[in-house]
Amino acid sequence: MLDLTEHPHRRFNPLTGEWVLVSPHRTKRPWQGQVEKTARPASLAYDPQCYLCPGNPRAGGHRNPEYTETFVFDNDFAALLPSSSRESVEESPLLRAEGETGTCRVVCFSPRHDLTLARLGQSALERVVATWVEQTLELGTQPGIRYVQIFENRGEMMGASNPHPHGQIWASSNLPNETAKELATQTEWFRSHGRTMLSDYLALELEREVRIVCRNEHFVTLVPFWAVWPFETMVLPRRAMARMPDLTSEERAALSDILLQTVTRYDNLFEVPFPYSMGFHQAPVDGESHPEWHFHAHFYPPLLRSATVRKFMVGYELLGTPQRDITAEAAAARLRELPAVHYLDRE
Repeated sequence: MLDLTEHPHRRFNPLTGEWVLVSPHRTKRPWQGQVEKTARPASLAYDPQCYLCPGNPRAGGHRNPEYTETFVFDNDFAALLPSSSRESVEESPLLRAEGETGTCRVVCFSPRHDLTLARLGQSALERVVATWVEQTLELGTQPGIRYVQIFENRGEMMGASNPHPHGQIWASSNLPNETAKELATQTEWFRSHGRTMLSDYLALELEREVRIVCRNEHFVTLVPFWAVWPFETMVLPRRAMARMPDLTSEERAALSDILLQTVTRYDNLFEVPFPYSMGFHQAPVDGESHPEWHFHAHFYPPLLRSATVRKFMVGYELLGTPQRDITAEAAAARLRELPAVHYLDRE
C-alpha cells in the first residue's frame, strides 16, 4: 500500500495538468543549505525616502498625492506598454515573436509605510479589495486587453524592492501561461461534468478537512493536494464565479476576512513578516461569460523550516519536476493550528 506520509510519490495538479514529486521521508535529513537573513518589518509610519509614501517624489518627475486610503498609479517602469507594436515576426516556425501591449499599475494598500496586509485591519483590507474590483472593471474594458492579473510580491527574497505595502496589476493583450493552462483544464472539466473543477475539488477538501487551513461563510483557505511550495495555499470561494467584480458586498467582506486570517497565520508561523508571492486567477476579460472558470487566489511562500531557511527551485526541480518534502497535509495542520491573532498583538 502506498503511504502518502512516508513513501515517495507524485501528485497530479488538475489545474495545470502537471505533476509534483513528494518525498516525505526527506524531512528526516539534516539541513545544510543556505540560510537567508531574517526580514525586519519597516519601523517608520512615513519614510521620507520611500517613493510610495504620500507626498513623496517618484521617477520621471511624478509626485504622489497625500493619499489617505489606497492609491493607484501607472508603473513608472512598466513591463507592458499600451502603445507597443502588435506586429508579429516569424522567421521560421521555430523563431516566432509577437508584440504584446498592456498596462501595469501599482496599488498602494495604505499610506502607512510600516504596515502589511496582515496588519492593515479588516476595514482597510476591504478597501483594498474594492480597489482590486474597480481596477479589474476599468482595465478589463480597455481595447485590446484580454487578461487582468492582480498580484503581490512580499519580502526582499520574493523580489519586493520596497517594504511599503503594495501590489501590482498587469493587464495584457494575451493570456499568461498559467492562466492559459488553467483555462484549458477547467473548460475540459466543465464540458464533462457540468460543474466547475474547483467546486468539485472544494467539496472533496471540505469532506476530508485534512488540508483546510481556515474558512468563513463564503471562502476557504486550504493547502492544495498538489502544492509545490512548503506552505503554499489556495483561497477558494464557496460559490463559483468568474471574476473579482462578481463578488457580492458580503463576499467582498468575506474575502478580506479570509485574506487577513491567511496572512496572519503566515506571520505567526515563524513570527516574522512572512514572504510570499500571491495572485488572483480570474477568467479572461474577453466578453465571454466563462461559466467553467472558478475565481481563486494562490499564495506561494518560500520559507521552509524557519524564518531563515528558504526553499529554492534548483537542479531536478528546474530540469525535471517540482519536488517537496513536507506533505500538504502536514503543512495544513501547522497553519491550521496557529492562532488568528497576529503575534505582535498578543499580550
